[in-house]
Amino acid sequence: MTARTLDLLSDLIGRARKAGADNAEAVFIASTSVGAGVRNGVTEELERSETTDLGLRVFAGARNAIVSTTTIDAGRFDQLVDQAMAMARVLPDDQYAGLAPQALTGTHTTNDLQLSDPAEPDTATLLERARQGEEAALAIKGVTNSAGSSASFGRTRVAFATSGGFAGSYERTSHSNSVCVLAGAGDGMQRDYDYHGTVWLADLQDAGELGRSAGEKAVARLNPARPRTGRYPVVFAPRVASSFLGHFIGAITGTAIARGTSFLKDRMGQGIFAPAISITDDPTRIKGLRSRPFDGEGLPMAPLPLVRDGVLQNWILDSRSARQLKLQSNARAARGTSGPPGPSATNLFFEPGTLSPQALMADIGEGLYITEMMGSSINGLTGDYSRGASGFMIRNGQIAEPVAEFTLAGNLLEIFASMTLANDLVFRFGTDAPTLRVEALSTAGA
Repeated sequence: MTARTLDLLSDLIGRARKAGADNAEAVFIASTSVGAGVRNGVTEELERSETTDLGLRVFAGARNAIVSTTTIDAGRFDQLVDQAMAMARVLPDDQYAGLAPQALTGTHTTNDLQLSDPAEPDTATLLERARQGEEAALAIKGVTNSAGSSASFGRTRVAFATSGGFAGSYERTSHSNSVCVLAGAGDGMQRDYDYHGTVWLADLQDAGELGRSAGEKAVARLNPARPRTGRYPVVFAPRVASSFLGHFIGAITGTAIARGTSFLKDRMGQGIFAPAISITDDPTRIKGLRSRPFDGEGLPMAPLPLVRDGVLQNWILDSRSARQLKLQSNARAARGTSGPPGPSATNLFFEPGTLSPQALMADIGEGLYITEMMGSSINGLTGDYSRGASGFMIRNGQIAEPVAEFTLAGNLLEIFASMTLANDLVFRFGTDAPTLRVEALSTAGA
């Protein structure tokens, strides 16, 4: 793909310049996905899809426009350029739009991040993995039904070029297993799941092991009570603790800061987390789920410290939001083929703490251990926080009976400031956190 595709993008950009564009950029994305799913031993899904998309963005003065197509045909490039230029002439000015500064870009045609696995399982192999996961879950005593088990594979090829001289491409793969089952009967049924996704097949968790985990989690949730309404210390399991990183990133993207719609807009350089907490965004992790050699504007990528010792260090910036804030992009632009770039995190994680999860909750006489969250009411302007939750009571430092159907509420500034992190960080989801403790959240329960 690499050389020919980049030549096509260069040709398209050249035609845009000849048609009057001051600058132009083109992105090509080709994807192949294969998936298989079963439910109660019956095949529910067996599919393969292949897509190709090409996007062209032109700049004419302070105006810009984007057009996209699924037909990659050089014979139609002039038509595509004409459409883009016609749109650019009638759209309003955007003084902040433009290519990433040329001095920051380069040429990237190699990929040393190990993002492409040559292994490509066929549908029969995926179907067998899905069956193994479900069978292992259904074998757990107390599991009574399946909500589905699936396995998938994907390969995506990305090429990007600009009139500023950048040309780059990379390829990435994905392998995944997921299992979801129910335990109990009637109104007392409880559901739980497990999921794992990797870049390389060799790193993927065994489907049977994943199924057993899903089944055990579902059974453990049977016969839940509702906790008393009050304020409790709350410990979050890693798979839900990472949601706080999502709320944090939403508040420090350049677009939110430039619009003034973030509760953190005036907090740069200030302590917002507990002093022991650091947060990093690292797009250069080998085999990282969100690693990439360059961002959506062609800028080379590097690890970015977002919080160090509790202090906010950086916003998440693409070129446009950086110009609005009179700053420089830190190469966090993400894009598709039909829309402009926007700031986005990559491999985002809390640096682990020093305590084990058991030590983290050892002094809690009565508290909550959260394993699932649902719904979301987050006020971006104030940081007010409210989410539905389920999990287990903590009693005398030990995980006790299951609880469900309650709401946790607080303010993100207070939550961030009172966090303590355990030492059990595992890079599993792309946005990753260890077990996490918050000193006091309000609970609306029984």
